[in-house]
Amino acid sequence: MSFSFTYPYEVHPDYKKRVAYFCMEFGIHQPLKTYAGGLGFLAGSHLRSACELRQNMVGIGILWKYGYYNQVRKQDQTMDVLFQEKVYGFLKKTDIKFTVSVSGHDVFVTAWYLPPEVFNTAPVFFLSTDIPENDYLSKTICHRLYDSNPETKIAAAILLGEGGAKLLEKINWLPEVYHLNESHALPLAFHLLNKYKILDEVKKRLVFTNHTPEPGGNERTDISLLMKLGFFCDVSIEEIKKITRMENSMLDHTLTAIRMSGKANGVSKLHHQTLCKTWKSYEGTCDIIPITNAQNFSYWADAEMYKALTANDDDALIKRKKQCKRLLFEEVADQDGEIYDENILTIVFAKRFGGYKRPELLLNNMDRFQQLVANVNRPVQIIWAGKPYPVDYAAIALFDRIVNICKTYSNCAILTGYEMKLSKLLKAGADVWLNNPRLTHEASGTSGMSAAMNGAINVSIPDGWFPEFAKNRINSFIIPPAETGLPVHLQDEADADSLYDLLENEVIPMYYDNPLQWQSIIKNGMKDIIPQFDSNRMAIEYYEKLYVLTGPGR
Repeated sequence: MSFSFTYPYEVHPDYKKRVAYFCMEFGIHQPLKTYAGGLGFLAGSHLRSACELRQNMVGIGILWKYGYYNQVRKQDQTMDVLFQEKVYGFLKKTDIKFTVSVSGHDVFVTAWYLPPEVFNTAPVFFLSTDIPENDYLSKTICHRLYDSNPETKIAAAILLGEGGAKLLEKINWLPEVYHLNESHALPLAFHLLNKYKILDEVKKRLVFTNHTPEPGGNERTDISLLMKLGFFCDVSIEEIKKITRMENSMLDHTLTAIRMSGKANGVSKLHHQTLCKTWKSYEGTCDIIPITNAQNFSYWADAEMYKALTANDDDALIKRKKQCKRLLFEEVADQDGEIYDENILTIVFAKRFGGYKRPELLLNNMDRFQQLVANVNRPVQIIWAGKPYPVDYAAIALFDRIVNICKTYSNCAILTGYEMKLSKLLKAGADVWLNNPRLTHEASGTSGMSAAMNGAINVSIPDGWFPEFAKNRINSFIIPPAETGLPVHLQDEADADSLYDLLENEVIPMYYDNPLQWQSIIKNGMKDIIPQFDSNRMAIEYYEKLYVLTGPGR
């Protein structure tokens, strides 16, 4: 029986415009392991909100055979990387087949379909090359999310960008807007250029979201390698150089996306300023606007805590928080063999382990760290969790350092497997959600949003989304940041001292000595996080602000 696609739910009149949402990762729910971290969590929330609002959107992703990776432990408890095959009985196999060209060879592509009723999302298609028609090398294109091999990574970009566009043509669902959520699917822009021949026609259909100022997320690649692999979808090298205004042999993926899109956005007000400062001096860039990231309230918020909040029942809220702490502590006991106490202040640092996020900041001064964790009058419990990139050996070494420190303290633990299930447990069980990136390096960040939806108090550097939410000592605590002009090691030293001071002088004493004020900050955080940081607001803004292009019928 051949696969026939008709849009699966009645579209709301305000959101009739057909939008295809291209993203390399989707964090929709724990059983579907097609995500690495924050970008995936954001994309999953976006598609959940699109479904709630009945928006006319289709997600396009890749079905990663081995996911990102499974974070496991070696025999000494340090971290190991396991690539384990994933099987999904809830995805619908389609009989769709077509080819994309990689290195001058036809690679066969099929698609798997995620219907809205499975996880309450807009419909999503996941592309795969792992089919019998392909040789082994072609099959590996969809094996590992963010493969460290540069050629495999480029092939995955071709699969997502050109393959996604061809899939939509194959099922005869032609978008009015193509949304590049990060530049990973940039070949989409060249496919559209090849199809419509004129850049202005591409700009009438293409929009772009940038999620990070970090160099690792803003790739630059030698044009000869891209040409060799077929990245430009048969557009001539002369045309490519003219369109992208290249000044050397390196293609800047982010700048190219900004030049080929009709409109682009940053993911917080601060990030928008950074983007404008970085790119607006270049010729041919499109308008860049801010649309702050958000998380899906329906999925992330603890319903029982909000029931207690609405009823103004502080006792019920405290009781539920302690229950959530107990559930988290079962995981701590299982993984680390430590029995935590629900009455003790619990600090959680959980996010992708990367340099600028500084998971080790609490350990910057071991004397002060010792004072913090050895205080018997006002005790604390600390939990770390996070997945480094599988070949980021510096970040893995950092994880392993924390593993070994945690072995010597019964009130310190580090957990593996930081995915959506553990993320929910951590946010509901945390008293303090710690976020301490190097200032100006966090484009948005979203973990603190969903933490606040679970009655955790944010203690954070004022970066990314946080300045749009934070009211110091009212709904959160702001770590006073160091001057950004300082050398990195001096910034880290100053920020660590500010963090120790804040914890020792304000956060920890308030938890133990002024529980009513502590409870007030929890409740203010839970109230202030919605509706501004619920992804329904974000999904509406995308339709109202980004998908407003000037093409026919728009």
